[in-house]
Amino acid sequence: MLSVALSTLRTRWATFAGSFVALSLGVALLTVMGLALASSRDAPERTPERFAAAPVVVQGQDTLRVPTPNGDRTQKLAHPRPVPAETVAELRKLGPVTEDRSFAVRAQGGPGDLVGHSWSTARFTPYELTTGRAPHTADEVVANGDWARTGTRLHTDHGTLRIVGTVTGRDIENAIFFTDARAAELSPPSTQLIVEADARAVRNAVSDIPGVAVLTGNDRRYADHDPDRDTEALTALNALFGTAGGVAAFVSVFVVASTFAFAVAQRRREFGLLRTAGATPGQLRRLVFVEALLVGVLASATGCALGAYGAPWLAEWTVDGGLAPAWFTIGDHNWPYHVAFWTGLTVALCGVLAASWRAGRISPTQALREASVDTEAMTWGRWLFGLGLLLTAAVTLALTLLTEPGDLLHRKTYVGRPMLLITGVALLAPVLVRPLTRLLAWLPAQLPGAGGLLVRENAAAGVRRTAAIAAPVLVTVALAGSLLGATATLNEAKATELRERTVADFVVTAAGGTAFDAATLRRLRGVPGAEVSATSSSAVYVLEEGVSLVRSVARAAEPGPLAATARLPLTAGRTADLDDDSIIVNEEWERHTVGQRVDVWLGDGTRTSLRIAAVMSTGTGDNGVYVTPANAPGARVDRVDVKVTGADRTAVAAGLRQAAGPGARVLTGDQWVRAAHPGTDRTTRLGLLLVLGIALLYTGISVAGTMVMAASDRVRDLAALRLAGATHAQVLRLVGAEALMVVAVGGVLGALVAVLNLTGMWTALGLLSVRPTPELPWQALGATVGACAVLAVVSSVTATARALRISATT
Repeated sequence: MLSVALSTLRTRWATFAGSFVALSLGVALLTVMGLALASSRDAPERTPERFAAAPVVVQGQDTLRVPTPNGDRTQKLAHPRPVPAETVAELRKLGPVTEDRSFAVRAQGGPGDLVGHSWSTARFTPYELTTGRAPHTADEVVANGDWARTGTRLHTDHGTLRIVGTVTGRDIENAIFFTDARAAELSPPSTQLIVEADARAVRNAVSDIPGVAVLTGNDRRYADHDPDRDTEALTALNALFGTAGGVAAFVSVFVVASTFAFAVAQRRREFGLLRTAGATPGQLRRLVFVEALLVGVLASATGCALGAYGAPWLAEWTVDGGLAPAWFTIGDHNWPYHVAFWTGLTVALCGVLAASWRAGRISPTQALREASVDTEAMTWGRWLFGLGLLLTAAVTLALTLLTEPGDLLHRKTYVGRPMLLITGVALLAPVLVRPLTRLLAWLPAQLPGAGGLLVRENAAAGVRRTAAIAAPVLVTVALAGSLLGATATLNEAKATELRERTVADFVVTAAGGTAFDAATLRRLRGVPGAEVSATSSSAVYVLEEGVSLVRSVARAAEPGPLAATARLPLTAGRTADLDDDSIIVNEEWERHTVGQRVDVWLGDGTRTSLRIAAVMSTGTGDNGVYVTPANAPGARVDRVDVKVTGADRTAVAAGLRQAAGPGARVLTGDQWVRAAHPGTDRTTRLGLLLVLGIALLYTGISVAGTMVMAASDRVRDLAALRLAGATHAQVLRLVGAEALMVVAVGGVLGALVAVLNLTGMWTALGLLSVRPTPELPWQALGATVGACAVLAVVSSVTATARALRISATT
């Protein structure tokens, strides 16, 4: 059996080429994703950066910790608490105390992420004064970075400043240092201190203060800006590579199984002759399995080698694209190779299971009769699994719409759900191929000449060939339409919510998204004819079901002005009923009945009980909650909505611009909606491009390989056309047209799957009180189908020309 299998592989290598290429590429993708996923599980130990020279750092409470029956639940506070003044006084008895202050600074010609600090903290950092001197007055600063020059004047949102010195050191952040007095004016609260004293004495001094942390040694890294960035980056990488790996596994299993089944179906004539010569069904099955085993071992080993080569390239791409930290590299891991190799071999064997069983069951005469035309492409197994998957997709969609429609808006859901429909439609593709082919080729078949008619009949007669080639196109188009369409539709839904909620005539934001100071707010409120609603960003925490601590984004606003400048999507209650003893929640909250009281923790960790004044619809999940400024301690006004009352809009706009000062943005309501139009964040966009790039690459190579297999099987038919009078060019044009037809079939089926998926999301948004326009990414779909068409035509014409040339010489 082994010798027969080896002989078959040598003589019919073109038949197995597509299977080998598809499987080796699939294993390579699994290897790459496995190595990337394994390497993204652990971050290197990070050392202190900004306060590497500080003996002891004391931090105020920045984490909310709530005990539950299942252990403590924690959340980062939106507004960390400063160290209590009495505690600071006690610490000063132990040694010198330096208060650290950090705040955003927007400067013309400066970096966009410029951060202000007090000069007294500079001596604890890696920075060294290299030119100039320390700041002495409120308008003097010291800066770091290549952009800074001593003597330069900076126009900032804190006035015009003069750089009197520069520092160099580790590239930690773009910093600018003020005098201590000026920094205290710009950022009154100080949430962390540097204490020059014995660490044990410092811990004893703060031991009775809940939430206060004493950082020494390597723990001082938690005083750096965004100390959790490595952990967050790894979490994002795990999600990215996990999703990409899941999609790669699905696409590879799907395409490999289809390709192997097609390879077996091509050999029905050969199987018929073997049966006529006395071969038993069991012998045929064993022969096919041995062939699949040999191809699987060789292809899986090749895929592992390709994956080892491609994984470092992927790591470099994610670092260059900002998806991964600069330290991310592919580590030395063995388990991804084992997983990829054995998965590839299993897929190869499973891919021929159904086809080999069918080949072994039919009689010799049936095999010979079916060799030319596919009369029974649909088996009971395809019917059962295809209809079962479609039914499962429909039932799960209906249940989700009836119970939790918001689940359809989550990325894990709209990435995974299309796979059920894709597989179901692909299994039933032989049923759809003939009518769809006849529909698409109806017009070409009416044209003069026999070309259009031959294209239609050849595609309809070769159902298995058409379905096998259309399968990867179906997968790619369906994924592109479903994923890109889902994100676009969700963004449009959020924009619709924003558009319907904003009724303000003008929206004023501070420079660079920073906060307004009290003087600016007084000037804005003093503009004649302007009703001002000043709001700030905060957060509210609630314990759901007694075990889950949930953080909700909150806006703090005065109820009267809020009701005049915003139209909240209320389902119960009134905006005007909001007061210092109440809260406006949304329907996602466990308790969302007007009049009920709910225990919450405010943005600084203060626990309180508030009455529900009104309830908003769930929407896309961004509705958040609303409280009054009294319930948002530590929050600073970052947005001002203005309603014009009894005054000229042009005059009000001019007054707002003058009151807001330089750098602030004064936009009309429509301009604000357009500027705030939600878009796909960079990480998600690059992640989707990675997933779709994998699918498109796999599709291209698989289509090319399958076309080569199909061309080798049609040499006799095409030679008959030559004998009937067709020229070499006419035959090649016919093959190219057939390739376009098959790609069109896959594209239509893929678009159908995408439409069905987006219909489910659109229905869910309707149930959540949002009615956006479904967004189908026609440009991306057109580019995907076009790329598949080019690959299919080039590979089919090239393979056919070579096959005809070899046939002519022999």
